[in-house]
Amino acid sequence: MKILIVEDEPKTGDYLRQGLAEAGFVVDLARDGLDGLHLGLNGDYGLVVLDVMLPTLDGWGVLQALRRNGREMPVLFLTARDQVEDRVRGLELGADDYLVKPFAFSELLARVRTLLRRSRSKEPELLRAADLELDLLRRRATRAGQRIELTAKEFALLELLLRRQGEVLPRSLIASQVWDMNFDSDTNVIEVAVRRLRAKVDEPFEPKLIRTVRGMGYVLEAAEEA
Repeated sequence: MKILIVEDEPKTGDYLRQGLAEAGFVVDLARDGLDGLHLGLNGDYGLVVLDVMLPTLDGWGVLQALRRNGREMPVLFLTARDQVEDRVRGLELGADDYLVKPFAFSELLARVRTLLRRSRSKEPELLRAADLELDLLRRRATRAGQRIELTAKEFALLELLLRRQGEVLPRSLIASQVWDMNFDSDTNVIEVAVRRLRAKVDEPFEPKLIRTVRGMGYVLEAAEEA
């Protein structure tokens, strides 16, 4: 799940980016309103954390432009002003929640997860392939009823493979979706991650679900064609 933070205060922006990344999210950070709007219009984000007071274009303008262009991802407003008028204005423009600075990161994380659950309420809570199950709400993986302990990146990688099972995913797509980076052919981070995921998900079980398509990428499917 990708989250966009639009925050001009350097310490706050960096703090939020690190905290949300450690919580398992892929995070982009924009330092002003115009950059945030550009990313919001062109990126695939599940949620936007948006400061109200921003250079070049304030949060109200960013939100209005996003909604005007049909971008319906949840928006969590951050503001240093705890005034009813500001909260009402944000909600009327299409904000989904409001958090007043200073705030505890644990509260922001709880609100982020709540908004994401609401926005994904029509999506399946469980992803399955053969006897492999991924519980998106509890962040839990099991196979043949056995719990599988995954790191945040392994969970994100497995979720991507399950959501697009049967589709060969190139390394460049995996790099951008899971690691939020451009693919570097000299980097073996993806191969290492897939190998570790297979060791947990595939090696102790049958059938094998994750396979390499040479020269193309990786695919997860319940049964290989003969």
